[in-house]
Amino acid sequence: MTQFEVMSSDVSFPEGPVVMDDGSVIVVEVRGQRVTRVKPNGEKQVIAKIPGPNGLAFGPDGALYCCNNGGFAWETGNPFPVGPAADYTTGSIERIDLRTGKVERVYDSCDGTKLAGPNDIMFAADGTFWFTDLGKTFQHHELLGGLYHAKIDGSSIRRVAGGVAFNGVGLSPDGRTVYAAASFMRWIVAFDTDPKAPAAHGITAGTIVTEYGGRRLLDSLAMEADGTIAQAVVLENAGISRANPKTGKETTVPFPDVLTTNICFGGKDMKTAYVTLSSTNTLAKLPWPAAGFRLPFNG
Repeated sequence: MTQFEVMSSDVSFPEGPVVMDDGSVIVVEVRGQRVTRVKPNGEKQVIAKIPGPNGLAFGPDGALYCCNNGGFAWETGNPFPVGPAADYTTGSIERIDLRTGKVERVYDSCDGTKLAGPNDIMFAADGTFWFTDLGKTFQHHELLGGLYHAKIDGSSIRRVAGGVAFNGVGLSPDGRTVYAAASFMRWIVAFDTDPKAPAAHGITAGTIVTEYGGRRLLDSLAMEADGTIAQAVVLENAGISRANPKTGKETTVPFPDVLTTNICFGGKDMKTAYVTLSSTNTLAKLPWPAAGFRLPFNG
């Protein structure tokens, strides 16, 4: 099993890690309903309180942008979310001021339809961002998810692909391709980032990069510097899969948590990986065999 250092084992269902230049890591505590900075010595600092935090990314204005999934329900003694929170109304994209902790809503709908459960987010070099919506599953029905592209000032949001429960999202280093993880279909799907490309719908959307078998569901993803996709895989054979976007070939770095949900990269050479092990409330740190892609606005 993969060896790693534990930065913290007391973050309540961590996801969405982003690395600061000082070596601290900001995560969302999905179950704890807050955004928290974990310092290199393990000390924690609450930045903001949000009812349904999920993915995080730094924007060009120095603020954090957060996918708010609208909140989950949880069973006692069960590390898995089990549907929407009792007070669920909508998902949204939130802006968080790091200095004050102030949270402002940027989007909660697209073309008159509410966002269901925004999940993961990544900024492009031009300051726009891409985010996924996992949807919401109720006892007898579901709200469909999708892939979106938007501006930070609230002026423009478009649905690139709808009708699919997308989780992780990442941009190729050249910015021409956006990858989204179709969690329950077990596909990594590629889309053209050209704004003139027509919107797609359903399982015909995009180009399948690779497909995972068995009970391997897909969570968040991150990009390595050479374009390799670092895809978090949960449940069966859990870990971080390193997938070649051209051939689809993948190898998995295993982790001892069925909910190995997110990965990000940091350090001067970008060869330090930070992985969220959500069912055990753990933020892990380890050397990575390749450099990660340096995100445009992290700091």
